Amino acid sequence: MEFGRTDEQESIRSAVRSLCAQFPDEYWRELDRASEYPERFVRALTDAGWLGALIPTEYGGAGLRLAEGSLIIEEINASGGNAAVAHAQMYTMGTLLRHGSEDQKRRYLPRLAMGELRLQAFGVTEPEAGSDTTRIKTLATKRGDRYVINGKKIFISRAQHSDLLLLLARTRPYDDLTDKTQGLSVFLVDLKGAIERKRIVVRPIETMFNHHTTELFIDELEVPASDLIGTEGQGFRHIIDSWNAERILIASESLGDGRWFVERAAAYASGRVVFGKPIGSNQGVQFPLAQAHARLEAATLMRDKAAWLFDHDRKCGAEANMAKLLASQAAWDAANAAIDTYGGYGFAREFDVERKFRETRLLLVAPISNNLVLAYIGQHVLGMPRSY
Repeated sequence: MEFGRTDEQESIRSAVRSLCAQFPDEYWRELDRASEYPERFVRALTDAGWLGALIPTEYGGAGLRLAEGSLIIEEINASGGNAAVAHAQMYTMGTLLRHGSEDQKRRYLPRLAMGELRLQAFGVTEPEAGSDTTRIKTLATKRGDRYVINGKKIFISRAQHSDLLLLLARTRPYDDLTDKTQGLSVFLVDLKGAIERKRIVVRPIETMFNHHTTELFIDELEVPASDLIGTEGQGFRHIIDSWNAERILIASESLGDGRWFVERAAAYASGRVVFGKPIGSNQGVQFPLAQAHARLEAATLMRDKAAWLFDHDRKCGAEANMAKLLASQAAWDAANAAIDTYGGYGFAREFDVERKFRETRLLLVAPISNNLVLAYIGQHVLGMPRSY
């Protein structure tokens, strides 16, 4: 069994690190303060080919696997940035890659790879349907060669900065179904056009982190039948692959955050002198950081296993969920150890710890709560009765 990185993977890490060096802490700090979208960073990622890294070469992308995509995401966060804009496009277009028609791939993937289009919005969650996706009410009604969609979506990030929206909607009434995972369908929506025509109204939601989160109100939105992804009624199954990829990429964000916290805090503790010696020489400071590092290393192994299984088309639901669970917990441990190490300075904007602290906290509950991950493991891995 090989645990090392390939030369290509190390080259990718180095290249992404070099690109991120052009966007120092001050860049991300000011974006966070002003709640602005990282436009310049996204353009640089696109120009370097990293935003289209998972798009096959025949459609203009780099043709990399999720394993390499995970390293890209991790390195962005480990460099002090926020990779949400990148992971969103990587996992969202996975549904198009795996279930889209050849015509759809030809129409959209080259333009996504070139940066002419952005697919960074995923419309699943609703006010009354969070983790229980089968309960969504947004309705898509077939009328001739089109679907007419009405409903609401909430906690949809980057809707104001995405050209396209991957939208999950109901095409059969919930009460008519024996298998509640049936009756949902996936559409690729011209989001900008829908907003311009006022078929989708976007309402920003203020949050404690800079993710440009919104609520969507969808009114008589017409979508060509040619923009249905995969088979009508099978949308829930189509997006499961994307969910596994999302969990693996979220684990990678967490690992990057955790590395950032540990590396910054260790350096600070080694240089900060109190009572005549570096605070890092005290076990009370040193041991929590060492423990966080060990947990991050263990979580990295699970992330790598999950990505390997995904890339080899093997079942990876358990591993993807466990990677997300372990990595987000390890990152949160690292965040708290860093705050304790910095003391009062950890709450000062200029040190960036508080910014990363806020961003890392999200990953314990999104895109899936860690409690639901534990419920999944208990039921589907350990064979125990359903707990919810």
